[in-house]
Amino acid sequence: MAYVLFGVFFLLVFLNVPIAVALGLSSIVGLSMIKFSLSILPNLMYSGIAKFALLAIPYFILAGMIMEYAGISKRLIHFASVCVGHIRHGLVVVVVVVSCFFAAISGSGPATVAALGAILIPAMIAAGYDSGLATALMSSSGAIGISIPPSIAFVVYASIADVSVSKIFSGGVFPGLLMGLAFIVAAVLASRKSRITMQPKASGKERWLAFKDAFWGLMTPVIILGGIYGGVFTPTEAAGVAIVYSLFVGVFIYKEITIKTLRKLFIDAAITSGTVMYIIACASVFAYLLTTSHVATDISDGLLALTSNKYVLLFIINIIFMIAGCFLDANSAMYILVPLMLPIIRRLGVDPIHFGVFVTVNLAIGQVTPPVGVNLYVGCNIAKIPVLDVCKRILPFIFWGFIALLFITYVPEITMFLPNLVRK
Repeated sequence: MAYVLFGVFFLLVFLNVPIAVALGLSSIVGLSMIKFSLSILPNLMYSGIAKFALLAIPYFILAGMIMEYAGISKRLIHFASVCVGHIRHGLVVVVVVVSCFFAAISGSGPATVAALGAILIPAMIAAGYDSGLATALMSSSGAIGISIPPSIAFVVYASIADVSVSKIFSGGVFPGLLMGLAFIVAAVLASRKSRITMQPKASGKERWLAFKDAFWGLMTPVIILGGIYGGVFTPTEAAGVAIVYSLFVGVFIYKEITIKTLRKLFIDAAITSGTVMYIIACASVFAYLLTTSHVATDISDGLLALTSNKYVLLFIINIIFMIAGCFLDANSAMYILVPLMLPIIRRLGVDPIHFGVFVTVNLAIGQVTPPVGVNLYVGCNIAKIPVLDVCKRILPFIFWGFIALLFITYVPEITMFLPNLVRK
């Protein structure tokens, strides 16, 4: 069963069939092999997405779209620029810090690159950074979008592993910040020989005005995460609150959202949400087949037969997810691999919250890893340069991201500090 499922799936992927369709068709083949009636397929797909926690996904996508149309991104960029733009490599810090803030709104890597890249990539090029480096930094920083809460990938993992969304959100805070620090180091080292033009130092008044203008955007992650961790509302309810708040800011405060733009952003959000949920529906059938055919147990026994060393096994698991991240989007990779790896993780005594965070960070790196790094394609499309021109420039970011991943994997306290406080 496993050979057929994976064989058909990867054959379709290499034939350039969309991931969701490849998952669905390979699942149909699998159902036919075990002589299940195909009438069960719609029920399996529906049960895969009919979960309250997954309702947060379209909500967060819509909230991110509203924030983008409301002009939040440009205000956050301006505020960060007046604070550190006069420092050498200050623009690098701006890119990463604003990506962290926007990631806490959109929860999506490609959305973060698309929303911020149109402003920050030209700004970096104008300041003296190489276009390939600027694109590599923006694409990498966008990966923070799925590794810092609230994250769509965290919601998906929590649904698969049956863990608390609030706890995995809290577990992603410090690892996400560590990823940001790693990308700052990579960008500074890669641009040592560049002739950087620094901005003039802003006055206290200019910084205060920029802060006031960006205040409502800065409050968004505070309201979302503060409400979740404070027990005011669940992550799904927080997503609904984010929509109401972002609409209020966009319509009545910044006044950049009109009836015309509202229609367009609803359409964009519906298309994006439909795509994500269709992938999840098809992937859930694929995961069901892997579980019912005992593939997960067999793989668990096989890996444990290779070595019983916990640290070696964690490294092997990271390599498996990293390879998968080169070809699959994060949600598909999770539905395929997480059910296979959870039995191993439980037998090793690794907390599933810790596992979910380092797996998500791993797949975030995959978003900028050729050949299917989706962030790279979004960034290159904005910069109008070929992907091959950025591949060499992206290597330092992958390297430093991997260093951060090793720390997150082997020092569980980085992840578990905040979740342990929640438990108390």
